Amino acid sequence: MLSYNKLKISEPDYIFILCVFILLIAGLTAIYSASFQLDKGDMQSNFYRQLTWVAIGLVFMIVVYLVPSRTLYSTAYLFYGISILLLILTLFSNGDGKVSRWLSVAGIQFQPAEIAKIGTLLALARYLAQNRRNLENVKEIGVSFGIVLMPFLLIIKQPDLGTSLVFLAMALPLLYWAGLSAFKIFIITAPILVLFASFNFYSFFLLMIIIASVLFYQKKSLVVSLLLFVINISVGIATPLLWNQLRDYQKHRILTFLGMEIDPYGLSYQVIQSKVAIGSGGFLGKGILNGTQTQLRFLPAQHTDFVFSVIGEELGFLGSFIIICLFFFLLLRGIYIASIIKNRFLSLITIGTVVVLGFHVIVNIGMTIGIMPVTGLPLPLLSYGGSFTIVSLALIGIILHTSARRYV
Repeated sequence: MLSYNKLKISEPDYIFILCVFILLIAGLTAIYSASFQLDKGDMQSNFYRQLTWVAIGLVFMIVVYLVPSRTLYSTAYLFYGISILLLILTLFSNGDGKVSRWLSVAGIQFQPAEIAKIGTLLALARYLAQNRRNLENVKEIGVSFGIVLMPFLLIIKQPDLGTSLVFLAMALPLLYWAGLSAFKIFIITAPILVLFASFNFYSFFLLMIIIASVLFYQKKSLVVSLLLFVINISVGIATPLLWNQLRDYQKHRILTFLGMEIDPYGLSYQVIQSKVAIGSGGFLGKGILNGTQTQLRFLPAQHTDFVFSVIGEELGFLGSFIIICLFFFLLLRGIYIASIIKNRFLSLITIGTVVVLGFHVIVNIGMTIGIMPVTGLPLPLLSYGGSFTIVSLALIGIILHTSARRYV
């Protein structure tokens, strides 16, 4: 163990680090293959750019690992405020009236939405970690959701539906980890379930029966039960209004995912080609640089959102299975660390990191095999992208940070 600012820090989790490096190497290999022998253009240097971003990200990972925990805690709200300011600036970054997802400083472009993931995670964890926080109080829950909703609304304005959902995904797990009761979580999630069930009368009717049964079983007061029941019915009625507020491409993605629209030359084309690539890989794959779907450029966004399809085609089922197992180990390790660590704040940021990374992994791999809608979420440690790669490695640094202090 080494002494750092009067804190005893355990040795790094070497198996965890090894898994991270294997994933990074797999990602770099897939990006190299996806960009191999392209004609002149920016895509030709994708591999070298990604190599640079990985190097920068590793530096951030080490910094986050070494920084004192009290520094993360004391700067959480400041970091959150800066990230919100950057998101606001993003809305006004283009002079042509269009909203951009990027900011440029000294010629360097970055995505504030990626930075906001860490800022929101730290701020929410600090708020929930403070002493005497009563999560049975509606005000406390409201403030917690307010911390998440601010970046969510700013990012969905860009518009970036996929990234904005990451912020909603981290809210309930952190609240549950902080002690929110199961019934309160039910109250919060029920309207969301009603929102989706409202597209079909029978599913909506069945869900309302379930909600009524839960309310009866909990034996709450008649006024409270009626209020909750009316709220959920109102959500179901308001669903068509919300649907009309979505952009056309968002409606198209949802309908295609639900099987209500078939678009083999548009949105469905990506998923179709992805499934063909993964399926054609067989058990052992076609080999690096030998994937036909990859090398013939049938697969759109093959170095970013659909990089897992490249792995599936060229490394086969075995390679894909190993990648999934590595992600599973990283996430499971993070949950274990969060469960044993004594510091409440560190426990919360660990479980939040697991949720953010896990959401990306599940949605990205799910969309490549057609069981999740195409949201544009990249795959941590594997997909091409500067801001995302650096932030992903910084999040890995959080898990390493808390792992080294789990017995403090």
